[in-house]
Amino acid sequence: MLSKFVGIFGATALLALSPALAQTSSSEAGAPISLSASTAITIRHSARRQITGLHPDRVIDNVTVTESNNWGGYAVTGALFTQARGSWIVPAVDCSAVPNSSVSFWVGIDGWENDTVEQTGTDSDCNGETPVYYAWYEFIPAGGVTITSVPLSPGDRMSAEVFYNGSDFVVTMANETTGKSFTLSHPPGSATRSSAEWIAEANGYFLSDFGTVSFGEDYTSVGRTNYAADSKTSGQIGDFGGHVWKSIIVNSGVEDAMPSSLSPDGSSFTVTWESD
Repeated sequence: MLSKFVGIFGATALLALSPALAQTSSSEAGAPISLSASTAITIRHSARRQITGLHPDRVIDNVTVTESNNWGGYAVTGALFTQARGSWIVPAVDCSAVPNSSVSFWVGIDGWENDTVEQTGTDSDCNGETPVYYAWYEFIPAGGVTITSVPLSPGDRMSAEVFYNGSDFVVTMANETTGKSFTLSHPPGSATRSSAEWIAEANGYFLSDFGTVSFGEDYTSVGRTNYAADSKTSGQIGDFGGHVWKSIIVNSGVEDAMPSSLSPDGSSFTVTWESD
């Protein structure tokens, strides 16, 4: 079965974990690892959207449905985005089904049609058959950085934001369940601010069996998520009208992760792992 999960970038699909994490994982197999300041991990690098090109885009109920081999979820396009906010519930991963695997859940700006991404999110990974859960931020093309001050566990309600204040990007990650939060400012670099996204990402390794992840206020009770603002529109995903995109993860003609339709209020959705 694992042959169906070959990494999209031609990697060996084995996680590159640091010695510190390898030592931590030598405890009871299957017991979740929650990263702390003393636990190191080689971050899974995210990437801009990769297009499969197998099937043409199609419009369903004013939403353009497209296929990607790494991004599953929703995006909105426009100009000069200043804000993207999201919330989701950390899903547990089944590491006995797909060991040595990874999946990222994030909110961000850019990457839909360009090579920069300003993002923050969480991972639900498998070190062998041991689950690993952690938060991170990344400003592509620079590498990702783990957020050890915001530990997380399956079932936690997370909220995150990428905000452009006119001179810098400000990323915020919060665990609404524990009350822990993190904020960081970063120069904009060459960001074009042409899109905002709420994504489950296959980031080059085997795609972890995450079951279903739930994004948005209808599931998390975190207000004004999933929310974005650009030069013309501010509101939930559905408020962007004909500029809303739904992305399905497809590899080798097989659907790996499928987003649901948006909720009636246009704020929320789920993504379901389908790589059986």
